[in-house]
Amino acid sequence: MVSRLITRLILGTILFCFLSISGAHGARIKDIASFRGVRSNQLVGYGLVVGLNGTGDGAGTKFTVQSLANMMERLGIHVLPDEVKVSNVAAVMVTADLPPFARVGSKLDVMVSSVGDAKSLLGGTLLLTPLRGADNKIYALAQGPLIVGGFAAGGEAGGGVQKNHPTVARIPNGATIEREIPFDFNRMDQLVISLQEPDFTTALRVSRSINEALDEPVAFAADAGTVKVKVPQSYHGNLVALVAKVEQLQVSTDTKAKIILDEKTGTVVMGKDVRISSVAIAHGNLSVQIKETKKVSQPLPFSEGQTVVTPESKVTVTEEGKKLILMPEGTSLGELVRALNAIGVSPRDLISVFQAIKAAGALQAELEII
Repeated sequence: MVSRLITRLILGTILFCFLSISGAHGARIKDIASFRGVRSNQLVGYGLVVGLNGTGDGAGTKFTVQSLANMMERLGIHVLPDEVKVSNVAAVMVTADLPPFARVGSKLDVMVSSVGDAKSLLGGTLLLTPLRGADNKIYALAQGPLIVGGFAAGGEAGGGVQKNHPTVARIPNGATIEREIPFDFNRMDQLVISLQEPDFTTALRVSRSINEALDEPVAFAADAGTVKVKVPQSYHGNLVALVAKVEQLQVSTDTKAKIILDEKTGTVVMGKDVRISSVAIAHGNLSVQIKETKKVSQPLPFSEGQTVVTPESKVTVTEEGKKLILMPEGTSLGELVRALNAIGVSPRDLISVFQAIKAAGALQAELEII
């Protein structure tokens, strides 16, 4: 009885590991692609932040002075721009993302950024600001107290302390949607899937996976980045169920063999499909060290000489000898890394090594330097 239980546990563990490994190579369509038409839209607006404790825009910021005077005029108070002081006011740009299928009355998070010379937005309140889309129509209205993730403090004599960016703030749920983007999703008779990384092999696999799941030849790859799906008759008027089923399908993605080199930080990232032809590699470092010391020359007693400081330089040149390694044709990434580590190549030295291998025509991968 106990042996049977142990056997079942072992078999269950092996099956679980097998499923985990097999699923690890696939990705959901939801994570590698998007559905055309289901996207967010950017909104932007210009507004004023008031209530600042003397950390607002300076008197020379003319657009802030003019904006405040215009706002007071709309409220029925006539003032001249020369009579307005803006030390407690800051001109800001307000941005937000309008998500797909957003409805009137829904709330949005907004980002508030200073456009003048304000020192800090801490403690400020954004006045009613219309947010417009690319078509210049108003889609939301923003207003409310700011949350600043930093602070700045200083004295009149100069100096001070600052943490993070006190001239950028957020207002959670600070905007209310006033206009919807017309989009009748359920009336569509075709879905268009756009891959984030266009690839012919991946597009073909996506179409095959959808056809197998729906048991109908309704999907085909239009190009490397587009898969079109004709809505089956059973899903007409119920596209939500179709999209929910399609985006959960697992697909094994395919990518080009590529090596990314960042010379600024010495970062090297290599894909699993990187291969090299037969090539011999040797790498050595030449280091030159110059060390300067100062010696004091003291004159003899009663010689009427002067004490002088004389510099003395010591130059040392060393060259690290490295072994020559031979990489056979078709060498994989793991074998290449182990071989390069064996001759003591550092991540920054790898950049020079890969550039040399690419120049020799022995690297079957795209070399991209960022």
